[in-house]
Amino acid sequence: MTQEEEKFLKRLMATFKVEADEHLKTMSALLHELESAANETAQPGLIESLFREVHSLKGAARSVNLSEAENLCQILESVLAKLKQGAVTLSAPFYDVCYGVTDQIALDIEDGIAGRTSGDPGRRRQIKHELEQISAGRLVPSPPPPAARSSRPVRQAAVVEHPAPAVELGTGETVRISIAKLDALLIQAEELSAFKFSSLHVVEELREVDQLANGLIAQFEKKTAQADGRNVSENAMASRGKRTKAGRHSAHRPGLAEESQEENLSKALIDRLQQLERQADLERRQLSAQLDNLLQDMKQVLMSPFSTLLDMAPKLVRDLAQDSGKEVELVMQGTAIEIDRRILEQIKAPLVHLLRNAVDHGIEAPAARLATRKTARGKLSIEITPKDGNKIEMSVTDDGAGLNLAQIGDHALKSGIVAPDALAKLDKRQTMDLIFESGLSTSAMLTDVSGRGLGLAIVREKVEKLGGTVYVEENERGGTRFRMLLPSTLATFRGLLVAANDRQFVLPSMNVERVARIPNAGIKTVENRETIELDGVVVSLVALSDALQLGGAQAAETSLTAGFRQVAVLGAGGKRIAFAVDSVIGDQEVLVKKLGPQLLRVPNIAGVTVLERGKLVPILNVPDLLKSALKVKAPIGAVAAEMPVQSVLVVEDSITSRSLIRGILEAAGYRVSVAVDGIDGLTTLRTDRFDLVVSDVEMPRMNGFELTAKIRADGKFGELPVILVTALDTREDKERGIEVGANAYIVKSSFDQSNLLDAIRRLI
Repeated sequence: MTQEEEKFLKRLMATFKVEADEHLKTMSALLHELESAANETAQPGLIESLFREVHSLKGAARSVNLSEAENLCQILESVLAKLKQGAVTLSAPFYDVCYGVTDQIALDIEDGIAGRTSGDPGRRRQIKHELEQISAGRLVPSPPPPAARSSRPVRQAAVVEHPAPAVELGTGETVRISIAKLDALLIQAEELSAFKFSSLHVVEELREVDQLANGLIAQFEKKTAQADGRNVSENAMASRGKRTKAGRHSAHRPGLAEESQEENLSKALIDRLQQLERQADLERRQLSAQLDNLLQDMKQVLMSPFSTLLDMAPKLVRDLAQDSGKEVELVMQGTAIEIDRRILEQIKAPLVHLLRNAVDHGIEAPAARLATRKTARGKLSIEITPKDGNKIEMSVTDDGAGLNLAQIGDHALKSGIVAPDALAKLDKRQTMDLIFESGLSTSAMLTDVSGRGLGLAIVREKVEKLGGTVYVEENERGGTRFRMLLPSTLATFRGLLVAANDRQFVLPSMNVERVARIPNAGIKTVENRETIELDGVVVSLVALSDALQLGGAQAAETSLTAGFRQVAVLGAGGKRIAFAVDSVIGDQEVLVKKLGPQLLRVPNIAGVTVLERGKLVPILNVPDLLKSALKVKAPIGAVAAEMPVQSVLVVEDSITSRSLIRGILEAAGYRVSVAVDGIDGLTTLRTDRFDLVVSDVEMPRMNGFELTAKIRADGKFGELPVILVTALDTREDKERGIEVGANAYIVKSSFDQSNLLDAIRRLI
């Protein structure tokens, strides 16, 4: 094969991949719509559309020699043909098999494009057999995967999609363009916005030059008047229009001819500056309007409807409902509303977690729902709503059991997220917001895949990184609602420009609750922290320079001499802190520029923007900033308690594993002792004080399960945290770990030192 032929084949495969993805998405959507169709009159049209999609995908697969995918499409097409004729009936097993076929076709296409041998031929034979059984009128659904097997009946998820409220979609001609090319065009359009901002500064500088020239001419006239013996005040009142008259008489006054020429030149200079200022301002306005239109049009090109994200939701919810033995009706509204495609990509993971959380933990099993006089089928809804201020809200609501506030508070205490006295002061909403805190989990034990309390924390982090907010509330009909407020586009936004320690920073305006001047007398110290009172509420006060570790001596001196402090109250994630700054420069539109691949994650910094004269100014990450503010050291004079070194006992029979874990813990600052098996570990425990035990499971004389049980049975060590690090990863092993009282269970096959250290920090 020649080089040109290889290039052509790559282009052909890329084109096919896009087409195949569209066919598969449409097939999946049609299956869900057919499964949930309440009106039987709609079924023939849906079946016909599904038949056509399968036929088209079969032809496309044949054109690129993907025989496995083509063969499955052929068999499915035959089944659908019999369905159209009435020889096959719709049923739950029919849908189970069809979903399995679409999944297998997608895998075959992916393997074929990558040049891999299609995996699991046994599964493909099973699917073909099931299709043949359906075609013959014998419905034999495939057995569920091991994780989904249960004595409970398998339920289904119904899907209902309501039309979007008052949204019109264009029906013009379309052309297929690479997303990468569109992204490149958008980036160039965004970069041009910098010229719009810089042109404004050029106009402002011309005005400053004009004022400077006027000042110099006024000084010249004053000196001339004094030398001529005229009254200075009368000369200062003379307008520019009188300069020409003075010039005409200067020829008859000895020694003033040169002064007249200088005055005429000064007038011409001012006139020219004013003309340049007007011209620059006119061009700035024209450039600004054209760039705004160009950028808006480019953003519209890259706007995608939420339906492109929500295509996966029906199948995801259906699979989750089947695995958990529940009945779930999914309702989606506003899916035609459009948003920046880049935001859709970032919001997918949070949405998946919220849906999984709602089905797994929110909606009850049918029997439990019936016992509380609910319908057996739970309801899960996704609603997209436009909001004022270029915002879009996505809400995920379930009618399940709702949040257990007492359990949330209890686990927050155990995890060290909140102190007992602080928990008692929290209101209902603040207690609900604790579920977003990293480390809060209601799981019985930490494992390598669950119980770390990171899911909802990641949801909040991703949403806030996009410049949005997320919060939870009780559903008025029972259950829970998560609401995410998102910007409709990225790139430019409004920010508050402030100065701290001779440096400038931009605070996102959406996080700025208010700006105020606070008298020094109004600043109180509570528990070694400065606070202010706003509208009857006490708010912590932290110098921005301290939070950013810039040093705040100069700001402190300025506040003492001025008698007040300039503060900006920032809020995010249910928290609010007042930051003292040297000055508030003003609110303005800024262009967000990323830091680049070398600086993927810089604490407190979300990006940069370019201001006048090419000056780079950091844009602050408010959620990060709030966390940094909490770490600011107490004022000078406060006595800091010395933290004792924490001690860990490592029980491990393998010298290699023992040395590895010991090295990790000692490098992290822990005092480490070791034991070679369970009996040795139990003996060591009784001879010294330890804050935590890390143990292997498979050991001679006494294994880790037995050691943990012995520790729990001893009143002296009953509350001592135990982490099991082992190669045993079966469900039965993990359940036994829970039974004997282990606090965490980490599998060696997925061992990562950060997982171990993270678990230790959460437990001691």
